[in-house]
Amino acid sequence: MREAAAMPDQPARELQRPTPGVLLLSLLFVGAGALHFVTPRVFDSIVPGWVPLPARTATLISGAAELLGGLGLLHPATRPAARWGLLALLLAVLPANVNMAQHPQQFGLPGWALWARLPLQPLLMWAVWRAGRTHQHP
Repeated sequence: MREAAAMPDQPARELQRPTPGVLLLSLLFVGAGALHFVTPRVFDSIVPGWVPLPARTATLISGAAELLGGLGLLHPATRPAARWGLLALLLAVLPANVNMAQHPQQFGLPGWALWARLPLQPLLMWAVWRAGRTHQHP
């Protein structure tokens, strides 16, 4: 008679379930990615003119990347790829965020708020780095 398969150990089981922080980060990226498709004109307007793609194409690509990255954080097998993809995306959109801060009048937002959000970019990258690890630590 065959022996029953051994139960996976606790850390492996916990790795299967995303932490609350990973869930929140996933929700942030999935939500932002969805907005690229729901309200693309807003995102089209922040694509710098030097980007070698039509603004709508850049908007849809970045939205899809946010959706895929956010969803990728939910499963341990895809977390590492999601980590690298989201880090690359955050680096790629940084020039658009700087462009917004430099020209706040074009976006109808206070310049101080656009400048204040730039230091949040490294914090978001750190959160993505941690969320994309193969082993979650408390």
